[in-house]
Amino acid sequence: MSEKIKLLRIREAAELLGVNPETLRRWDNEGRLKAIRIGKRQDRRYRPEDVQKIIEGKTNNE
Repeated sequence: MSEKIKLLRIREAAELLGVNPETLRRWDNEGRLKAIRIGKRQDRRYRPEDVQKIIEGKTNNE
């Protein structure tokens, strides 16, 4: 039995964080907020708990 995990699309995550989607792409490249890549196009998806940590100011870099 596999559990379905809800991942946020880049635009959804950007709206929650109040940033531009391009900022999330840069953060992914910098390692600040790692994306999960899915599909042939390697679209970025984000775990809600990772986004929440950024919102709360608890990043891995601090």
